[in-house]
Amino acid sequence: MRYDLVLLHAPSVYDFRRTVQLTGPVADVIPSTSVFEMYPVGFTSMAGYLERYGYTVRIVNLANRMVVDPHFDVDKKIRRLKARAFGIDFHWMPHAHGSIEIARLVKRYHPQTPIIFGGLSATYFAEDLLRGYPAIDFVLRGDSIEPPLAQFMETLRQGQTDFAAIPNLAWRRGDDVILNPLSYVPETLDIVDVPDYRYTMRSVFKYGHFRDALPYRDWVQYPNTMVLTVRGCTQSCLLCGGSRAAYRLTSERQQVALRSPATLSRDIRFIQRFSRAPIFLIGDIRQGGADYVQALFAQLETMSLRNDLVFELFQAADDVFFHRLQEAVPRYSLEITLESSNPKTRQLNGKFVASNKQLLKTLQAALTHGCKKIDLFFMVGLPHQTYDDAMANVAFCEEIDQALGHDGRISYFIAPLAPFLDPGSAAFEEPERFGYRKLFTTFEAYRQALLEPSWKYTLNYETDAMTRDQIVQATYDSARQLNAFKFRCGLISASIYQGVDTKIDQAVQYMLAIDAIKKAPKEEQPGLLAAIKERIDAANAAEICGAQELRWQVRRNYAGPWSLLWAGFTLLVEELVRDGHHLGQRRGHREAAIARDIEAGRAVLRS
Repeated sequence: MRYDLVLLHAPSVYDFRRTVQLTGPVADVIPSTSVFEMYPVGFTSMAGYLERYGYTVRIVNLANRMVVDPHFDVDKKIRRLKARAFGIDFHWMPHAHGSIEIARLVKRYHPQTPIIFGGLSATYFAEDLLRGYPAIDFVLRGDSIEPPLAQFMETLRQGQTDFAAIPNLAWRRGDDVILNPLSYVPETLDIVDVPDYRYTMRSVFKYGHFRDALPYRDWVQYPNTMVLTVRGCTQSCLLCGGSRAAYRLTSERQQVALRSPATLSRDIRFIQRFSRAPIFLIGDIRQGGADYVQALFAQLETMSLRNDLVFELFQAADDVFFHRLQEAVPRYSLEITLESSNPKTRQLNGKFVASNKQLLKTLQAALTHGCKKIDLFFMVGLPHQTYDDAMANVAFCEEIDQALGHDGRISYFIAPLAPFLDPGSAAFEEPERFGYRKLFTTFEAYRQALLEPSWKYTLNYETDAMTRDQIVQATYDSARQLNAFKFRCGLISASIYQGVDTKIDQAVQYMLAIDAIKKAPKEEQPGLLAAIKERIDAANAAEICGAQELRWQVRRNYAGPWSLLWAGFTLLVEELVRDGHHLGQRRGHREAAIARDIEAGRAVLRS
C-alpha cells in the first residue's frame, strides 16, 4: 500500500544494537528505555488530523521494533515502505543522532521522496538541519503543526514546488534556506486530539500493523495512556526546553494553548473503552486558571471513572484544591518534580518555588484527601549544586518520610540532568550566567557525543560546582543512599534493593573500565569496548531504581475483549460516516477547510 505520509520514530542512536555504550540512568525515570523508543504524542494528533481530510497516514516506531527484536531489519522495512512523504520526529535532543541516520536511510531507498522533520529540537536547529544534512528536505517549526502539515501535503498532492505560502515551514530553494514566517500558533488545541487514540486504534484495524504503532517496549504489558492538557507553559524553569521562555524563543508562543475540559473528559471516556491503566494528564491543570480547573472537575465528577488519573503539580497546592480533586476523581496520583531539597535552588530554577514547610503541607493535604501515590523527583546537575547538596536530597527524603508518619504512598527518585542542557532553555542560552559551562558548540558535536561509550562523555555541560566526573559520582552515590533508605523504610523489597545496589556497582565498575579504555590508543579502543559490550548492555537497564517503582498499580490493564472489539468496530463505522460527510471536502473543499484552521491559529499573534 502507498501512503500519503509515513511517520518514522528513530532510536536515540543508530544502530544502538552494535554500538558499545553505558547509557547510564538517563532514562530510568521515564516509561521508555535509554533508546528513547517512545514516540511523541504529536505523531497521533498529526495522523488523526490528516486522516480527517482523507490522507492515509501510518506510524512506524522503528526504535521500538529494534528494541523488541535484535534481528529487526531496518533497511528492509524502510525499503518496502511507499509514501508520498516521510516525516521524522526530532523533538528532544537525545534523537540528534538516530533521526538523521534514519533520514539518510530513507533517502537512500527513496531518493525522490521528500523528508520532513518536526519537533522542538528540529525547530531550534532548523537551519543547521537544512544546511548540513542533505537528506532532510523540510522542517516544520513550532509546537503545533497539524494544519500546516496538511497544507504541505496538499501542496505535494497537487504537484506544486513552491512552498512559500505554508506557515512555519523551513525549506530549501536551490542553495538558499527559506524560513517562512512562524505564524501558526493556535490559542486552543480543540481542533486536534492530543494524543489521538482513535487514530491509533483505527489504524491497527485499518492497516493491520499492530507492532509498528506500539508507543514503547512494554506498552502491551503496561498500557499507560496520557492526555495532553496544554501546549506551552506558564512556568519559566531554568533548565527546561519546554518552559515559557523556551516556547517564546523557539515557537513564538506568547501564551499557553489549552484543551478544553469538555475535550479532555471526552478523551478520558474514550480511553476507558479499551484501557484500565492509569491516564496521565500532562501539564499542571492549574495553568488554565481557577475557572478552568473547576470546569474540568465538574466534567470529571459526572463521569464513571474506572481508571486512575495522574496529575502533575508544578507548584504547591492546598487543602481546598485536594478536597475538590478528591470529590471529582475517586482514584488519583501525583507527580511532583522538586529537583532540589534546597528552596533557594528551587527559586533559582523556577521549579516548585515554595518553602520546605509549604511542600510538606502540600504532601500532607494530598495524602489526607485520598491520593494513592506521589512520585517525587530530584535531580543531580543543578546550577551551583555541590556534591554535598546532591547528597542532601536523600537526607531530605528521610525528613519527609518521618514528618508524614512513614506513609508508604510516597515514592522517591533521583536522576541526573542528562544527556544535555535543553536547547532554548535559559541555562542553554546563557550558561555562564547560571553557573554552567557548555562543552559543545556545534550541532554535529551533539550528534557525535551521543556515540560516546559512557554517558559521562555525552554530558554537554559542567557546573561551577561540579565536573562531569563529580556529577556522575554524585548521581550514583545519592542513588545508592536513596535505595538503602527506601529498603530500610520498607518502601521497596529486598530483591529490588539488592538488584539496584548490584546495578550501581556494575555501572561504577564499567565507568572506570571505559575511562581506562579512553586512555588507550584510538585504534585499540573499538576492540577493547567490544570485549565488554555484552556486559554493558546487561547493565544498561534500570540502574538507579527498580523497574516497577514508577508504575501505578492497577487491578487490570485492559477493558474486556468485547470492549476492545466494539471500540474498534465503532471507530471504523465512525470513519465511514466521516468519509461520507467529508467527501465534498476531499473533492474540492478540503484545501479551504485547512486554510480556515490555519487562519484561526494565526489570530493569537494578531491579538
